Amino acid sequence: MKKRRGISRIEQPSTRTFGWFVRVGFRKRRDGTYGPQHRRFFGDVTHGGKRRALQAAQAYVAKLGGGRGRVKRTRKVRTAS
Repeated sequence: MKKRRGISRIEQPSTRTFGWFVRVGFRKRRDGTYGPQHRRFFGDVTHGGKRRALQAAQAYVAKLGGGRGRVKRTRKVRTAS
């Protein structure tokens, strides 16, 4: 099975919750604990099935920077003239 960094599967029949949960960009809180900066749920029904929900979750993680703890930002490069 392929490793999916920042993506977890949720299957809870009691509440009829099925889908993928994304947590990306962990940061330190004021109380010293860490929590995700970005989190989002991708439901199977909403996205048309388990595979499509996973693809949407992977696209979201890629958009945010690949799940490496940082959000993708553009950098300004200075050049000496």
